[in-house]
Order: sequence, then structure tokens, then C-alpha cells
Amino acid sequence: MATVALRDVSKVFGDGTLAVDNVSLDVQDGEFMVLLGPSGCGKSTVLRIVAGLEDPTSGAVLLDGDVANDLAPRERKVAMVFQDFGLYPHMSVRDNIGFPLRIAGIEPESRSERVADIASALGIGDVLARKPGQLSGGQRQRVAMGRAIVRRPSLFLMDEPLSNLDSGLRAELRAEISALVRELGVTTIYVTHDQAEALTMADRVAIMRKGVLQDVGTPTQVYSRPGTLYVAAFLGSPRMNLLEASVYVHLDRYIALHLGDQALYLPWHDMRARQVAHFHGERIVVGVRAEALTPVVPDTPGDVLHGRVRYLEHHGHESLAFLDIGAFAVPVDDIAGAAPVPTNGTGSRLSKVAAMFRGRNNSHRDEEFDGNGHHGSSAQFGGGGTGARNQPVSVLEQSGRHHRARAEVAVRLAPYPSLRVGDPMSVAIRIDQLHFFDARGQRIDVGWR
Repeated sequence: MATVALRDVSKVFGDGTLAVDNVSLDVQDGEFMVLLGPSGCGKSTVLRIVAGLEDPTSGAVLLDGDVANDLAPRERKVAMVFQDFGLYPHMSVRDNIGFPLRIAGIEPESRSERVADIASALGIGDVLARKPGQLSGGQRQRVAMGRAIVRRPSLFLMDEPLSNLDSGLRAELRAEISALVRELGVTTIYVTHDQAEALTMADRVAIMRKGVLQDVGTPTQVYSRPGTLYVAAFLGSPRMNLLEASVYVHLDRYIALHLGDQALYLPWHDMRARQVAHFHGERIVVGVRAEALTPVVPDTPGDVLHGRVRYLEHHGHESLAFLDIGAFAVPVDDIAGAAPVPTNGTGSRLSKVAAMFRGRNNSHRDEEFDGNGHHGSSAQFGGGGTGARNQPVSVLEQSGRHHRARAEVAVRLAPYPSLRVGDPMSVAIRIDQLHFFDARGQRIDVGWR
């Protein structure tokens, strides 16, 4: 089998595009690692660098502990499965699957036996004589998988292999792929923009944004304790409710989190209270998922927010109500023009190089080091806590004080409730399921993972 390690890998293309920015990542032997992120975030470039199809501008790729930067793709013992199948249209299914074995000089009898075994395992044993044009999309993807598996590689690299298929077939095939690679025990790196694929298939998920690695962890970890504001908003449907909150500390009693004209109270005995207390008199981001909200009668004691229904969405199995509670939303799509500083501290070493390629003058950007010795930019990130009051920009200032959007808090309800737009609604909030982020988009927590 194989282990993969990326050490400070960056990639700048000839036109100055910084596609991968100082990424460090470890993939263990037999692990199913999913690279997740939107289009253009650099995940496919990372995959191509591991495969040897792209050379990193800086950093190292290690396979089984050995630097592989100078190894040709054929020497890396990897097999790739692509989005577009890449089958030979003039060859039968049998010949497509067996082609790598023929190139490797495997005897016809042994080759035929291995092809038959793989085809049977993939459920395409009855179409071996057909041409790719006679197959459905799902069958063609199984053929592409078979061609990769028959080589018995040390490492599978899959670049959005299911994105061309319909939703029902995707669900079927992701279960098959997940079961198959685990049965084979082959180390796998799988690229996708679909969070459902990532959360259901992965042993661990690595989330990327604009070339920067944002968070790495098991599906449960990245969903329930996201490391950055971006990850919190990216994972989950409906999207996590992200609200501006002003922090006021009442020592040894509680921390009041003012959301417009209403407030939540974090008890002083909560382990997170000491960290949140550092932001006294400042604004932070409070996140809460829809499953942490429960409709209640207005006079229910405890942490309750009151609002009015702005609109309703009906999804058959459930309905979503969106409430105006008088708070302000954090515009996630506009977070910090560049990605927030990642939790593992990796910086943007090649940002100036990329800017020079683009013909930009970066002299106006004052680079600085944060408390951990990592690169940051006061012009981009701003900060939270008492040491960041003079930072000019933060995720809470992106839209300006006079253009802030009112929050619409998503609440899960039973299907087709007897509610109408404009009706009042009160929701109780599970304080233990609140998420706190500073003005740079970083999680505020004690030993958060």
C-alpha cells in the first residue's frame, strides 16, 4: 500500500494564478481521503501534483516517506479515475479494462482471468463484449474503475468521477466505490465539490478554498466542530446560521451575546466562556445549525429568540422556516476576499510571487507575523481579541456598517406546518451547540479538536 505526504506544496501557473498555496497534508496507508471544495479551489491541482502530472512550484511530495518530486507518473504506482471516463471507444469493455495489463506485458490467460474477476466484482461481467458507446453512464464509470483497479496500484486518485451522473446513480456508485476501495485496502484520494460524497465516503475530509487548506478531520469533526467560518458555512444544508454578536462579560456569572435587540447567555462554567471573554466589547460571529433550534411557546424559560417568519421552504420530508430575529448576518460569500488564515497555520509564501506574475504592486500590503510566527496580512484579515482593535478589515466589516444584511435564521420544522409568512415564532437554542468565530474567521474554543 502507500502513504502520501504533502509538505508546504504550492503551485503558481505561468499566468500568475496561485492555484495551491502552501498545502501540507498527510494521507495514511489505506485511508480514504476526500479533497472537498468549490470549483477552482485547487483540489484537482493537488491531485495532479500527487500523480506527477503537475510539478509543484515549491514544496515536496512524499510517497511512502520518499520524495517523489522527480518521479515520472508511471513510476508512482498510481491509478487515476477521471470525470470523463476516458475509455477507448473502439475497444470492447474487456479490452478497455485489460489495456494496462497488455501494456505491462501480462500473459493473455492471466490477463483474461484478472479482467473477468474485476468485471464480476463491479457488476459488469455481462457487458464485456460491448463497446463504451453501448453502455450507460454508470456502466462506463464502472469500466473506468475496473481499468484502474486491475493494475493493482498502491494509490487511487479519483477526480470527481461521479459528477457526470444523475443523483440516483451517484448515490448508488458512491456506496459501491466506498465499499470496494475499503475491501481492497488501497490508499485513496478522492476529489469532489459534493459535500454529501465527502461526508458519506471519507475517512477524513480536507476542505480547500482558493488554494488554501482550511480544515482537515473526520466527517464528524469538520461538521460538528469546523475550524474556520468558511468550513462552518460550506458544510451542511441548510447552511449554518451565522450571526453578528456583541460580547459583554459579566465576570463569574455569564457572557451576554447581543444579537440585535435580543441576547443569548453563555454561562461562566462553560469551558468556552474564558476564550469568548477575551472579546469583551467587540463583535464576533455566533454560528448555530438548524438542528440546534426548537420551536417553543413565547414564554418558555431559558435561551429563546423571538422573530417573525420571512419565508417558508417545503422539502417533502421537512419544512424550513426562515425567521427575522432582528440580528445581522455575516455574508459568507464575501469572507475576506482571500481565504481566512487556516487553522494549521500555513501561510501564503508565494502570494508576492503570484502578484508579480500578474503585474501587481504589492507594496501597499503590510505583511506581518501573527503570534505563532505565521504570515498574515493586516489588509486582509483583521482580527479578534484585545490585540486586534486597530486591524482595518475583518469578516464583520466586509459589507460596511450601513449595508449589513438582516439575518434569516433557518429552523427545521415538520412537513407543511400551519404557519404563514409574517407569523411570530419563538425558538429555544441549545447553547452547547453554538459555534464561535473571531473576526478573522477562526474558531474560538478551548482544545477545539
